[in-house]
Amino acid sequence: MKIVKQNDALIIVDVQNDFCPGGALPVKEGDKVIPPLNHTKRFFEHIFATRDWHPENHCSFEKNGGGWPVHCVAGSQGADFHPDLDIEQVKIIQKATLSDRDAYSGFDGTDLATQLSNKNIKRVFVGGLATDYCVKATVLDALKSGFEAWVLEDAIRGVDLEPGDSAKAITEMKEKGARFLNSSDLE
Repeated sequence: MKIVKQNDALIIVDVQNDFCPGGALPVKEGDKVIPPLNHTKRFFEHIFATRDWHPENHCSFEKNGGGWPVHCVAGSQGADFHPDLDIEQVKIIQKATLSDRDAYSGFDGTDLATQLSNKNIKRVFVGGLATDYCVKATVLDALKSGFEAWVLEDAIRGVDLEPGDSAKAITEMKEKGARFLNSSDLE
């Protein structure tokens, strides 16, 4: 049975250098999402990749009163996608681009919902970083926007500032209607 259909889209969330090992705000084993995402890409005609694209004075930075170290500054190496991530034929969605407004979701302050609707997309498959922040926010906003959401469980990793944050995020996504599968299930 073919799982992925023509009106499905893959959304790759924030697989950027600063969120991978060695970056300014690394997610433990963040780079481990790359092989399943690269594998999954081949099943989709419509592929989007979100990325934080912060101005230098972004409100989320500790130096500006936020809770995070400086990360993913627009045009920096840290904001670049991880070099092992295949972004060929991927539509890039830049988020959190305003200095006074944070945006965890790929839908927040972007035209992602419009682009998906214009392509008659009904279902989105989501993977990336981080489970308990941007992945969760993107999945929940996809559901709110009327899309069916599937999470690629082997292609997500979490921050877990508090132990169990990622597990709580997964539970919340499931309770709101998201479905989970592994990239190998798409075969």
